[in-house]
Amino acid sequence: MSDKAVITCSLNGVLTDPKQHHVPVTPEEMAREAKAAFDAGATVMHIHLRQQAPNMGHLPTWDLTVSREVQQAIREACPGVIINHTTGTVGPRFEGALACVRETKPEMAACNAGSLNYLKVKADNSWAWPPMMFDNPVEKVQQFLDVMKEAGTIPEFECFDVGIVRCVGMYRQTGMYSGPLEYNFVMGVASGMPADPELLPILLKLKAPDAHWQVTAIGRAEIWPLHQRCAELGGHLRTGLEDTFYQPDGTKVTSNGQLIETMAKLARQAGREIASPAEARQIFGLLH
Repeated sequence: MSDKAVITCSLNGVLTDPKQHHVPVTPEEMAREAKAAFDAGATVMHIHLRQQAPNMGHLPTWDLTVSREVQQAIREACPGVIINHTTGTVGPRFEGALACVRETKPEMAACNAGSLNYLKVKADNSWAWPPMMFDNPVEKVQQFLDVMKEAGTIPEFECFDVGIVRCVGMYRQTGMYSGPLEYNFVMGVASGMPADPELLPILLKLKAPDAHWQVTAIGRAEIWPLHQRCAELGGHLRTGLEDTFYQPDGTKVTSNGQLIETMAKLARQAGREIASPAEARQIFGLLH
């Protein structure tokens, strides 16, 4: 078990409507929310970029200026913080995501490690949204890995299903990637891995023995036992308004800081201390 737990805050996500939820959009809002999370114990900020025009903050963007301004604002508010940049895209056009990593050189970035039918069914048995493929073929993964190597950025391999966890080992085996391995087990997507603590021992068997790992748990109050088990088994921890709006007792939060406070308590209940920014950098072997 790693004694120190690194906490990541997923600040805003990709499509959550700021008119409905308290998700940050502007660089100033991102910095304010990052500071609240940082003060509560988060040392890594996972960021998504939103369009900045009035009434457009629910839509994503790959504008390089937005990326630079968001990162700068967060770093000024949170000395020593680690930026983890999103790269998630659907479809054949992902030059913007590549450019954000290449040009801004974040310390870490998401590397979606495999494809998933992204589905959800409503209570009336209809689709919650039109069925879609979150497409991450090997060729796309390789392009992101190449750009991350060029930028000195460590990939965080996002694994939405058990088979994708196994694919990460193949990327190393075939020489697609040779650096430190960071797994992120994404659990709670309706068509992916369930948010079930009993699944964690299986995932730990399948990951590379020397790799760090964390859990992204998507859902409501039911996800917190999974976070607790993750802390007990030595994983690093992540939560934020991208993943949930709810505390263990079912109350709805208004800030990332509230979620990080709860996560830090779970870590300490498991006998873990919270890693400082310098300790997190050492644990992950960050290149810059």
